[in-house]
Amino acid sequence: MPVADVDGLEIAYEIHGDGDQTWVLTPGGRFSKDYGGVRETAEALAARGRRVVIWDRPNCGASSVGFTGPSESEVQADALAGLVRSLDLGPVVIAGGSGGSRVSLLAAARHPDIAAGLAIWWISGGVYGLMTLGCHYCGDSISAAWTGGMAAVVELPTWREVLERNTANRERMLALDPREFIATMERWMVAYAPREEQLVPGLADADLTRVAAPTLVFRSGASDSNHTRATSEGVAALIPGARLVEPPWGDREWVERTQAAAARGQALFERWPLLVPQLTEWNDAIDARV
Repeated sequence: MPVADVDGLEIAYEIHGDGDQTWVLTPGGRFSKDYGGVRETAEALAARGRRVVIWDRPNCGASSVGFTGPSESEVQADALAGLVRSLDLGPVVIAGGSGGSRVSLLAAARHPDIAAGLAIWWISGGVYGLMTLGCHYCGDSISAAWTGGMAAVVELPTWREVLERNTANRERMLALDPREFIATMERWMVAYAPREEQLVPGLADADLTRVAAPTLVFRSGASDSNHTRATSEGVAALIPGARLVEPPWGDREWVERTQAAAARGQALFERWPLLVPQLTEWNDAIDARV
């Protein structure tokens, strides 16, 4: 498995296809590139002539853990840009869903030189959605560090995969000062606090108006309390020239995928390959205008 050194972090990645145009596909949550639907989407894009990078963000999969920066998403967005530069891929189409959409947006805004295009879906937002994320990503780690130090943190399920797949991560985490770790987790938690004029955590609405890359936004379902429809519509309205489209599934897709994951262990992203025809149609139209 290829691993790139990005600012001292080990970043695991794969490349699918050998097309002239490169995409970077980012999953959500703390899920790895091996989670169901991610590699399948990359393979479907590669079958349509694209070269596609899938990768493990810091704190995910086989990559390094890292606890710096104002928010975890910003650390991951900077790592995405660093990976593109370290592999000398040139401007790429940045694509992702859920947490991956946030990382993709931040990467395109913070590093416009690497973004040839931006395609996003399931953009987390809304008061309930964002406050839930803060607790989901940071709450159990803060509680464990308070009561049992880093020895308790490394036993949490949320860190299991990244510790098992990159064994050096356990020692990295055990070496952290619990008080400094708690301060980082609290800073990252606060980053999810809903704010006026900030639809996306870590990104001011004014920054969205300066995103220059051609952008495709898939509208979220009205039933989705985690990735609200208003967030997807608001992001599309703020990015100049962004195209807002309906996704290839029904309104309750996120609800049904969440239920299927809980009841039958199905992957949340297993139907992402359905996006590929619309992604490539949009991309071909952009290329035709250049």
